[in-house]
Amino acid sequence: MNDLEQRYRALSRQFHPDYFYNATPAERRASLERSSYLNDAYRTLKSQGTRVEYLLKLEGLDAGESKSGGRAAPPPSMLEEVFSLNEELDEIRDMRARGGPETEWRGRLERARQPIESKRVEHEGQLAELSSRWDAAVDSGAAAAERREILDALQERFLERNYIGNLLSGIERELGT
Repeated sequence: MNDLEQRYRALSRQFHPDYFYNATPAERRASLERSSYLNDAYRTLKSQGTRVEYLLKLEGLDAGESKSGGRAAPPPSMLEEVFSLNEELDEIRDMRARGGPETEWRGRLERARQPIESKRVEHEGQLAELSSRWDAAVDSGAAAAERREILDALQERFLERNYIGNLLSGIERELGT
C-alpha cells in the first residue's frame, strides 16, 4: 500500500462520521466536513492527471493554457498527426454517408486510434516521470528555476495529454461507443 493510501486510511478512521455518533451536533458536522474534504483530496491526488492539474493550479499555471497564455491549440509536436487524423475522420464520415461497409470504416477507425493510443501511453509515462522529478525537486529544496522548468514541462505534457484525450474521444464518437 502506498504512502498516500496509508495516510488516507489513517485520517479516514480519525475523521469518519461514524466515530462521532454521540458527539455534539457541531462536532458531527465538523467530522462530516473533514471527511468530505479528505475524500475529495484523496480522489484528486490518487489520479496522476488530476494531481498534475491540481499542482499546476497551485503553482499559478492554468492547466488549459499554453505557456504563452492562450488557449491550447494543437501542440506543435502533434500538428501533423492531428491533421492526418482529421483527414482520415473526414474520409470515414464520407464512407459512412455513402453507405460503405461497416467493417471497413470501423477497421479504419481502429487503425487511426492505434498511434494516438500509443502516444497517450507515452505521455502518461512522461507525466509520471515528470511528477517524480517534481517530488524529488521539492523534497530536495531545488532552486526555483529548476522547479519552474519541471512545471513548464508538466504543463506542456498535460496540454498534450488533454489533446490526445480529445482525439481519442472523437474516434470513440465515430465508433459510436
